[in-house]
Amino acid sequence: MSEKEAVLAANLEFYRAFTARDLAAMDRLWARKAPVACTHPGWVPLAGRSTVMASWHDILNDSGRSPITCHDCLVLVYGAMAMVLCEEEFAGDHFAATNVFITEDGAWRLLHHHASALPPRSRAH
Repeated sequence: MSEKEAVLAANLEFYRAFTARDLAAMDRLWARKAPVACTHPGWVPLAGRSTVMASWHDILNDSGRSPITCHDCLVLVYGAMAMVLCEEEFAGDHFAATNVFITEDGAWRLLHHHASALPPRSRAH
């Protein structure tokens, strides 16, 4: 598997854990040694692993959440760091997302997730 494929696999696992509300899998995906940060849509930026994981605990325990999908992924690898730019669809809304990964203990781990709302899309007639 190429590095780009490995990063894409880690990114897809992030969205799988998100959709499945799998907190254990989400926890495994985030870096433990490097400092992490996260900006959820409409939230202030969060920093520090305990704060970021607490936010995921709250989000994943919200039983009313819809599945989330990602598409149009662009993977950029910079040695031991990588970035995935993609679009997310969630509850009828569209978001631009940036997921930054770092290699840690031989695996790609999330260092930063940032999602922000995209303007509403016009519907085709």
